[in-house]
Amino acid sequence: MQVLERQQNKSENRSRIAAKAFFNLVKEWGLSNEQQIILLGSPSKATFHRWKKGAVKEFSQDTLERISYLLGIYKALHIIFNRPEQANTWIHRENQAELFAGKSALQYMLQGKISHLYEVRKYLDAQRG
Repeated sequence: MQVLERQQNKSENRSRIAAKAFFNLVKEWGLSNEQQIILLGSPSKATFHRWKKGAVKEFSQDTLERISYLLGIYKALHIIFNRPEQANTWIHRENQAELFAGKSALQYMLQGKISHLYEVRKYLDAQRG
């Protein structure tokens, strides 16, 4: 029984850390609540607001994976660009790369599928070599 409790506590702690990182990241990116909800996989508004207040019990694997991709995107941008404001505004700028077809990375990611987050992460990893 103690092993299960420890595993649950570890999972809850991981989710709380992921939530804090996510909400710090989206603040730097200047995203609306609606955009944040989509990037998190469209939880209910009530659930989203509980998470935002820090009341995170345990994220699903899908939510953790989404946050992981977003953190990877954030990190890659801060490696590619020297200035934080460049890194934090890149997702909002139109992009002529084939993947984005003139839209911003944010518009691409807001299509809502986890694969869109993965593709942006993969694109940035390729850009940074």
